[in-house]
Amino acid sequence: MTDYLKQLFSEQNIKQRIKGKMPVLFQLAEQDSSRAGRIGMEIGSVRERIIIALLMYRFGEENVITNLPITLPETDVILFKKPISIKTVTGSLVGIKLIWTVDAHKAVEFSQNYNPSMDMLLVQINWNVVGWFYYIPLNSQLKIFNQIGRKNYIKLPKAGTNPRGVEITKQAIQLIVKDKEVSLVQNYI
Repeated sequence: MTDYLKQLFSEQNIKQRIKGKMPVLFQLAEQDSSRAGRIGMEIGSVRERIIIALLMYRFGEENVITNLPITLPETDVILFKKPISIKTVTGSLVGIKLIWTVDAHKAVEFSQNYNPSMDMLLVQINWNVVGWFYYIPLNSQLKIFNQIGRKNYIKLPKAGTNPRGVEITKQAIQLIVKDKEVSLVQNYI
């Protein structure tokens, strides 16, 4: 998988498409997902479809599988028979959701069984500043997971709150994106 996704981040014409088209598409997605001035939770799914469309454009629809159960905790798309997780975040990298759940028992169970298992595409949206589009190989995730340990990699929701899920910690994601194997396109938004 690494070779295919690295291509995405090394081809100049694709990088220019990302820089030119993605801001417009993400802005339209936010407008479409807004109600009464607030962005709804569906924004994540809309952003995922934008990234998936890029994969289809570059690698062909026949190599991209999107008909997946929404209940899969991480897999958002399959590219050349390999699962990929797509994550998007607005603002700083303070934590990235691994699984969305309000069930405390499910959150604990997930955190106890979780191990990074697939490549990740991460988009960090910072309107009017610098946007980042990262390709994070599985090896980078595993390296940091093993280096800092499960307890420092995964953040559980606080008891009695409704934070909606289990996250990769701020410390973990900041170490991951600095890994030498991570590819990125910056200044796209």
